[in-house]
Amino acid sequence: MSSNRRKALLVSAAIVCGTLLMTACEDGDVDAGAAQDSSPAAPSDSSATGDGQSSDKGSSATGGETGEAAGSGADTGDGERKPVEQVCGANDISWSTKSESQAGGYILIMAKAKSGITCYLPAELPTVAFGSDGTQAGPAEQTVGEQIKLSGSTTAYAGVNPKTTKDNGGKELNFIIVGVGNDDPNPVSLKVGAITVDGPVVTNWHTAPADAVPFS
Repeated sequence: MSSNRRKALLVSAAIVCGTLLMTACEDGDVDAGAAQDSSPAAPSDSSATGDGQSSDKGSSATGGETGEAAGSGADTGDGERKPVEQVCGANDISWSTKSESQAGGYILIMAKAKSGITCYLPAELPTVAFGSDGTQAGPAEQTVGEQIKLSGSTTAYAGVNPKTTKDNGGKELNFIIVGVGNDDPNPVSLKVGAITVDGPVVTNWHTAPADAVPFS
């Protein structure tokens, strides 16, 4: 995804969520894509139908629309199949945030898979943007993190430092837009309280909150 397309996506999400700040879009535990979720399709019957024809039994993703269900399998080209790991989308995740005082103050983002979903956070930065202009956080770490499997009570953490500059500049905001990597089609709005944004940075996803401190 090009940087222009990614920024346009985040700007659009920011504008929509800015308009809906008094609704569920503002709730850090409710994601913006939840209203678009549909119930999983019931398994089709593989037995013969009434007209003598057989119906195909398909596999469907458990949760968001960002990948195939884990274990559904993909053709390797030599007649075998290998498991396909479902990449997490923002609408597969229950989100929350917490203000921390370490490292001059930062926002800790916490991500857990919704009930019944198993998915994988890719080994790349979360996409975090601020305000209606879509100001995007840069990397707080020099290397890319590890892929993280989310399931059950497993929680992933990322730390956002909204202001890394030393002057008094910046813009005052009270929410952030978060996506799982650059290609997430359903970024969510999370309340964070009043913050000043100027030169923001974000860490990789981590399995321990102590590793998600965005030292600048």
